[in-house]
Amino acid sequence: MKSVINILGIVLIILGIVSFAYKGITYTKKEQVAEIAGLQVTADTQKTIHLPPLVGGVSIAAGLFLLIIGRLRGK
Repeated sequence: MKSVINILGIVLIILGIVSFAYKGITYTKKEQVAEIAGLQVTADTQKTIHLPPLVGGVSIAAGLFLLIIGRLRGK
């Protein structure tokens, strides 16, 4: 159980650091623009999911909390 808590804490810390580094997730989506006489016209559009710094901070804090709890339970 201790190792699961420690691993989860480390994963949360890493995700928090990545969240601070990238500030968002960008992906490309194909959208159908028009359909004329059986001919489909599509366009690639980029969408971004913005991650506020609060998400990274909470993730790092939760990861540190889990690491501390894991260490205290191990004693």
